[in-house]
Amino acid sequence: MLAAAAASVSCGDVIRQGRSPVVLVVNSISAANGNKPTTFFAALDSDVINILTTPAPCSDSNPCPTVFNDPGQVSLSLVMKDIAVAPTTNNSVIINRYRVVYTRTDGRNTPGVDVPYPFDGGVTATIPPGPSVTLGFDLVRHAAKEEAPLVQLINNTNIINVIATVTFYGTDLVGNDIQASAQISITFGNFGG
Repeated sequence: MLAAAAASVSCGDVIRQGRSPVVLVVNSISAANGNKPTTFFAALDSDVINILTTPAPCSDSNPCPTVFNDPGQVSLSLVMKDIAVAPTTNNSVIINRYRVVYTRTDGRNTPGVDVPYPFDGGVTATIPPGPSVTLGFDLVRHAAKEEAPLVQLINNTNIINVIATVTFYGTDLVGNDIQASAQISITFGNFGG
């Protein structure tokens, strides 16, 4: 009985969240290592530096240390709060930005010391009622790999495990604010890639 009450309270909180008649739903989130930006996984091994031997002037005898950003990909859709109401085009949501925050499970979370700095990014997509929309974004900026604590991983075998919380923000077509968050695991290190 307590479990049913707890479930109904949490469901009610979602329904009462915000003024929009729709809920933005994250169906999935994935990421790709920057040196292979089209191969997405449910968790990311983020290489802090890559050694390239092509194209010229990079070669086997003159390798080029290179830093890549790591792209993310999210599938978003909308669900009506009142399932008895048919959605209209006014229920579409325009996503206009996102925020990435990194946390470690060991509680050491000082930005620039233990984890990369959080950041905001701009991204635009319209999510219509019905089909899901896949949206690309930067999950790890290459600048983060050139700052503490990631830059220290270049010359040692340590790794840093984090959970990235990505929150997408937007408005429906009548101006109601809406947001949704997702999490993905990232392991930062110099994997020799």
